[in-house]
Amino acid sequence: MLEPHIQALIFDCDGTLADTMPLHYLAWQQTLQAVGGQFPEKLFYELGGASNDRIVATLNQTFSYQFDAKLLSHEKDERYLQLVPQAKPIEAVVAIARQYKGRLPMAVATGGTPTLVKTTLQAIGLPHFFDAVVTSHDVTHAKPAPDIFLECAHRLQVEPQLCHVFEDADLGIEGAKRAGMSVTDIRPWRG
Repeated sequence: MLEPHIQALIFDCDGTLADTMPLHYLAWQQTLQAVGGQFPEKLFYELGGASNDRIVATLNQTFSYQFDAKLLSHEKDERYLQLVPQAKPIEAVVAIARQYKGRLPMAVATGGTPTLVKTTLQAIGLPHFFDAVVTSHDVTHAKPAPDIFLECAHRLQVEPQLCHVFEDADLGIEGAKRAGMSVTDIRPWRG
């Protein structure tokens, strides 16, 4: 399945390793309803892989809201943490991670926060599974910038062109390609 030159694997978390996108959307819906806002589902999925700050900025621009990004992000994340125990693994992707565990270095590249990714990986039975976890807090520019993928390669001590990425969102796919990495869009694999 992998090209012979691949020396490291990088996985997105939400929507790739874990079937959490519906949970994130529900948390955003609850958060925005509490403050009289809206977040159309189509827009949510278009922003897949985006940081909370980018999501709030997009909502503010699209709907002329004046939401404070840090406050709204915190409220959304607190709601998500209540929902995350319901998260299930995306078996086809987790099977690849398990297949290559100990054979290739592996990392997680996520637009989420350290607390959210740790909790999500715990919920799907993969705590302490990856050699590196890079979050939106570790880089200056979030997806679609290549920064998060380049930081994963750096931490794994593997050249970017020797890394293969598994992603489920256009922003992440673009970021991986901009980092010079090959990428698999896992969306067709979801049940």
